[in-house]
Amino acid sequence: MELKKFDYFNYEAYEFEFDGLNAIIVKPSVKSNGKWVLKTEYFDAFPDTQNEFLDRGYHLCYNQNYNGWATDIDLDRKAKFISFISKEFGLENKCIPIGMSCGGLYACKLTAKYPELIDVLYIDAPVMNLLSCPCDLGVAKSNIFDSFFNATHLTKSQMLSYRDNPIDKMDILLKNDIPVVMVAGDSDVIVPYEENGAILEKYYSDNGGRIKVYIKPGCNHHPHGLQDYKTVVDAVEFYSNENLSK
Repeated sequence: MELKKFDYFNYEAYEFEFDGLNAIIVKPSVKSNGKWVLKTEYFDAFPDTQNEFLDRGYHLCYNQNYNGWATDIDLDRKAKFISFISKEFGLENKCIPIGMSCGGLYACKLTAKYPELIDVLYIDAPVMNLLSCPCDLGVAKSNIFDSFFNATHLTKSQMLSYRDNPIDKMDILLKNDIPVVMVAGDSDVIVPYEENGAILEKYYSDNGGRIKVYIKPGCNHHPHGLQDYKTVVDAVEFYSNENLSK
């Protein structure tokens, strides 16, 4: 494996190839705690939260996707990537996904398919109901269905009987006691909270799941994250430490 060093916001980072696609690992600015976060999509977008993890001793990793819609080829490769990172770099065998928007779709579906590889799930304005986004069959106004169709070849008519949404897999997350930290804007017109994340919040709350939700008043789909990004990392660390005590 050939590692190409580069600078990432003054952190020491390395680029390499994994299964023919670009991959990245960034070293923390302090002594490693052995834990690591996986940005599931949009590596460079809204980096404050992931950089806060770096400042607390976490490694940050990324593996490029074939498309933005969490198809099995990407999910299965990510599972292999998690095992590879754990063994190759001596890190924990569970990671913390950071999933923003369609990255949240990746994070949720990855967790449902491979719950044994996940410590805590952090999602931000996550796509959880494809009938909402990208299909725009509810109140969403995403206007991105062509991208989804090109990746999956599924029509809106076929999507009416689709049962592979994250909201169809909430029972798997709950059964495996996966803690969730979620951020969303209450005025999101691209991935409306009421048609996506709110369904998970209610399901977890009604069934005793561990979940912490931060709603941003008046916020549309962007920006992702909280202005006080340390709050999110605190919540993730609380659940991660709680997992250790179980």
